[in-house]
Amino acid sequence: MKRFAPAGAAIGRRRFTSGLAGLLLLGGVTTAAAANYPTQAIRIVVPWPAGGLVDLPARLLADKLQAELGVTVVVENKPGAGGTIGADAVAKAAPDGYTLMVTTSAIAINQAVGLPQPFTLLKDFKPVAPLAYASLILVTHPQQGPKTLSDLVDRARAAPGQLNYASAGNGTPGHLAGEWLKSREQLDIVHVAYKGGPPAMTDQIGGRVDFHFANAAVALPQLAAGKVTAVAVGGAQRMPQLPQVPTMKEAGIAGFDTDQWIGLLAPAATPAPVIDRLNQATGKALQDPKVREALTAAGITAADPTASDAFAAQVRADLDKWTDVVRSAQIKVE
Repeated sequence: MKRFAPAGAAIGRRRFTSGLAGLLLLGGVTTAAAANYPTQAIRIVVPWPAGGLVDLPARLLADKLQAELGVTVVVENKPGAGGTIGADAVAKAAPDGYTLMVTTSAIAINQAVGLPQPFTLLKDFKPVAPLAYASLILVTHPQQGPKTLSDLVDRARAAPGQLNYASAGNGTPGHLAGEWLKSREQLDIVHVAYKGGPPAMTDQIGGRVDFHFANAAVALPQLAAGKVTAVAVGGAQRMPQLPQVPTMKEAGIAGFDTDQWIGLLAPAATPAPVIDRLNQATGKALQDPKVREALTAAGITAADPTASDAFAAQVRADLDKWTDVVRSAQIKVE
């Protein structure tokens, strides 16, 4: 007996076939667009104020990308909520390579300390390339403060609860670094949170706080003027600007690395060919001596060209590290 399919089934098959063809066509268009990328202006969102630590690398990169890719590249500062407002705009942007973000590892720290964010770092963003690294410098008063890390630790142990340290605010890298030191060495020291790095440095110079992990851009001019002493740098490597100052590891605390990355990120679903093109162009920009010199002059260290997958692994490791620090030091940010 000849079997006849119901009319609805035939319509369903036609709709499925039409839908599949549409998806295949869309995939072809997306692939072609990625292969021809870029064909229009690129916007780099910086979720931090103009003229700050993140702004300079973003603008240096924009100039080089514009020359390399042959399209206009603009930088848009979109600060607010600790970098969250600008980052959220990028997370929700079309994943086509025309809206990017330059930010710092503060985005990982915010997630680690549990600050509310309308996105998830590794779910909603694709790391493209690191641009630079910003070190923290452990500084003290030049006359009354300790000159070495061991001296600082000894003083803290000799007078529990009497030493204090400053930070640029709750949940900032300097705060986490101080709590990490406190946890690692089992010290009883008091955290004093300021509204930004400059006021914390002002009280450091005035001798009203014992020490703090200062942002290099804030610390270097004061070090040059002799107003503070550098005890150690927080990164895994010595800073080119302070070759005589030991790392925390060299000073006696292994595995202590507080370097902040500054990097280029894209919305998570950005096609791989676009990510690769941006990564290659960024790597070329980072090889320019003038770019590297400008970053060094600003107190930060240029990154070496790095594959996007390697940078993604670095971002993941950074998030894991700060999550562990927050948990072990029992850090709570209100």
